[in-house]
Amino acid sequence: MLRDRLRNGILLLAALGAAMVFARGWGALAVLLVVSVVGHREFYMLLDAARIPNFKVIGTLAGSGLIVATWFSFLHPGATGPEGGFTLALFAAFLVVFARQFHQKNNARPLETMAGTLLGMVYIGFLFSFFARLLLAWGADPDGRLLVLYMIVVVKACDTGAYFTGCRFGRHKLIPRISPAKSWEGCAGGVAASVVASLVFTLALGGRVGPVLIPAGHAVVIGLGLGVVGILGDLAESLLKRASGVKDSGAILPGLGGLLDVIDSLLPAAPVLYFYVRLVLEPVVPAVMR
Repeated sequence: MLRDRLRNGILLLAALGAAMVFARGWGALAVLLVVSVVGHREFYMLLDAARIPNFKVIGTLAGSGLIVATWFSFLHPGATGPEGGFTLALFAAFLVVFARQFHQKNNARPLETMAGTLLGMVYIGFLFSFFARLLLAWGADPDGRLLVLYMIVVVKACDTGAYFTGCRFGRHKLIPRISPAKSWEGCAGGVAASVVASLVFTLALGGRVGPVLIPAGHAVVIGLGLGVVGILGDLAESLLKRASGVKDSGAILPGLGGLLDVIDSLLPAAPVLYFYVRLVLEPVVPAVMR
């Protein structure tokens, strides 16, 4: 039942949000890596279901390595700045994937193998590395844990609002060939719910969300943006599952599906929030220098 999926998804996200808020240092990095490994595993399972060859072990290690490189680059920026370690890790990952293909003699589909492997690294590893950026771009005190929680609340408010609005008022299908259950009315209700959640969250904290000040006007803009990209992230994962011929990306909890079914809307939301905060808002504390 969709209601069970929604309930279990909220419980899993609550656990993830609590882990991100209360974990510090190595604990927070461990949470990110666990989610990364499971997410990569489910992505490459989708490729297997679609009979697309891939280097799942290399892709998982390289994608998770992007998160580790981002983490330590922001802790110790060095001469190349906080993005230097990430850039080097990304370059090395591409080299490893190509080098691995050089030694495969009996693979008649090398282009698909390399493309599928690299897509998993980008879809999971690259996008999820922005969680590390949100956590560490401001130094250790105050850090960005509250920003991550804020993002999770706002994005998942959209999911919840879309579900209930769509059930009650849904008449016009959004993109039925990709996600038959989604409607335009549900999407509108979801985005409205994300705006309300953004306003309530920021106003409850007096506008200060961890390292940044978010005035009411910006809270509305962020709510709109995160709601829309969250829907796009959900549709993107639905497209991957359709192409693979599977209903769920995995089976973490009964009636829930996989981890990707829960974090799909968060993956594109993290970079959107990060860039908006870095480029538009005034931080309470200076961000780590680029």
